Amino acid sequence: MNKKAIRNIGIFTFIVIISGWIGVAIDSVLISQPEGDSLGMGIWLVLPLLTAFIIILFSKESRRDLGFKPNFKGNMKWYLASVFIFPVVTAITLLIGVATNWIDLSTFNLKSFILAFCSTLLINFIINIFEETAWRGYLTSQLLKLNLNDWKLYLIVGCVWCLWHLPYYLVFLPEADIRAVMPVSRAVYVVVAFTTFLSWAVMFTELFRVAKSVWPCVVLHTVEDSLINLLVLSRYISIADGRELLISPINGVITSILYVAVGLGIRAYRRQANKMEDTGCDQLNCGI
Repeated sequence: MNKKAIRNIGIFTFIVIISGWIGVAIDSVLISQPEGDSLGMGIWLVLPLLTAFIIILFSKESRRDLGFKPNFKGNMKWYLASVFIFPVVTAITLLIGVATNWIDLSTFNLKSFILAFCSTLLINFIINIFEETAWRGYLTSQLLKLNLNDWKLYLIVGCVWCLWHLPYYLVFLPEADIRAVMPVSRAVYVVVAFTTFLSWAVMFTELFRVAKSVWPCVVLHTVEDSLINLLVLSRYISIADGRELLISPINGVITSILYVAVGLGIRAYRRQANKMEDTGCDQLNCGI
């Protein structure tokens, strides 16, 4: 058992879990801060990655574990996949929603949506460098040193990821945004979000493992934030009352199942590729 990795994971997880509550405490003594863009939120966002860097510095570990190297060679298909996964799954979700009359697209304005989507890409890209380097680059790479089975890996990453978001959903996120996604209380929404993070953890974890880089995950997360959040929160689509839990492009059950399927597909590819490497098989001598 890698005691050093366990120690570092424990320290990282503890700081991550309290980081948002530190931000909440700071916001409580500061006045006249913009809702959804406070100093406390900034601390909440930055502290996980800062903690990872400090642990690496004092533990004298290699920063290469963070996956900052783009690894473009041989990975362009994963960069391409990271661009299209959320749009394709969202399109499937919308088609199901329209076919069942659960989603109304009558007010959808494509030109307006594309302009709004493009305008949010840069800021979301910057934000997700902090997130993905912390969750995939540090936490996942450290957990891999423990040789956990895949399901334990997904569960731990998903749980820590969700616990970090807890103050965001309970305090930072405006009530109106929660209501725009589904008409439930903050506490209920946390439970729904928890299942979403677990389903996404499979996909994000496997993309990081197969690409051996955080950058496809940064791109994937950027497209997600700019696409589905905009689609729902800015009301480009309307979801029938009572169907949000089933078909919402953000937290819907159907949507989450599709993302798990994508993650398991990437997992199957990785396992097959690893098996071929272990047997010394390549495209030339295996006749592929």
